[in-house]
Amino acid sequence: MIFEAFLIALRSLNAHRVRTFLTALGILIGTAAVVVVVALGTGARTRIEAEVSNIGNNLLFIFSRSAARSGAKSIQMNLTDGDADAIRSEAGAVAQVAVWSQVKGRVHSELNSHRTSVMGIDDYYFDVRGFALKAGRKLSVGDARLKSKVLLIGKTVKEELFKDEAALGRYVRIGRHAFLVVGILKEKGRSSFEDQDDRILMPISTFRTRVSPTRGQRVQLIMASAKTRAHTQRAERQVEQILRQRHNSADDEPDDFRVRSQESFRKAQDEMLDLVTLVLTGAAAIALFVGGVGVMNIMLVSVAERTREIGLRMSVGARATEILMQFLIESLILTFLGGILGIALALSTAALLRAQLGWGLLLDPFAGVIALGTSLVIGVIFGALPAARAARLDPVEALNTR
Repeated sequence: MIFEAFLIALRSLNAHRVRTFLTALGILIGTAAVVVVVALGTGARTRIEAEVSNIGNNLLFIFSRSAARSGAKSIQMNLTDGDADAIRSEAGAVAQVAVWSQVKGRVHSELNSHRTSVMGIDDYYFDVRGFALKAGRKLSVGDARLKSKVLLIGKTVKEELFKDEAALGRYVRIGRHAFLVVGILKEKGRSSFEDQDDRILMPISTFRTRVSPTRGQRVQLIMASAKTRAHTQRAERQVEQILRQRHNSADDEPDDFRVRSQESFRKAQDEMLDLVTLVLTGAAAIALFVGGVGVMNIMLVSVAERTREIGLRMSVGARATEILMQFLIESLILTFLGGILGIALALSTAALLRAQLGWGLLLDPFAGVIALGTSLVIGVIFGALPAARAARLDPVEALNTR
């Protein structure tokens, strides 16, 4: 009975090919949207995870922030080298600590000029941030002690200032000072946050003296890396406790610093991505619903067009359950066809987006199975009313219909 109903359904749908395709189109679009949205979400989550990890491992970022004290509001940098030393020696969950300060400005070579980040760093910056040297030498203890006018440049800065020419041993002018290029940083790549190769590094003592005069060994940012990811929260609490003691923070006053973990950035990105995925999935679900309504309408039209056929089948012994099964199978074939074509469209769209975006879209087979299963469920739900209407027809009235 099912096989016969399946053949009848195929003949009926084949007789109206254009209408069949247009009806399946709504399901096709909805199914493709679901699969692509899941692929985009998974791919974006993987990319964000890679980019956050590329910044460093298990990092804590300690920022200065304004704080009201004795009725006045302090806006200066509140962190110092001493704070970093205290964290390094007293925080047991912290593996390493680095400091840096930076300004954005235009720098010049004899060939070109370029606006970039000029950063003053200490000896621990490379270990904490995971940078490496491609050519030349690192900044030395002597450079820091003598406040030498030397610097390291990233790949982007090198290309902008020196094009294809060698950069080692050349000079970069920042303000009224000329700095010697002693090293080229190994390429680290671009992230959603920044171009990590578009930077100039120099000893922080040189930075404070010759680029951005700073009193009291103050710094803009302290970065601490926890020993492991599991130690991150403990390290954060230890850092906050040490800095509150050093800064004499009162219980009724806000701290003049702020600690953010790499994990918090990751969670913020995930929450934003979850929201976007939810909205897009909702839109895809609406498309599937609209497609289901289209299937129901076409099936109702089909029942009206084939009323005499239904009456004739009933008059020769076809039972109501057989009529019901026939139209349900037609509805399922329509939505199954739309689901299969939708998955094919999703694969093509994912390949196109992968080429355009330059990063992988992870097509989850489970998402395809769920999308196809949903299309079949829609076929049952929205095909039930037309099938039930066909099964309830009176054979005599159906045969007299013109």
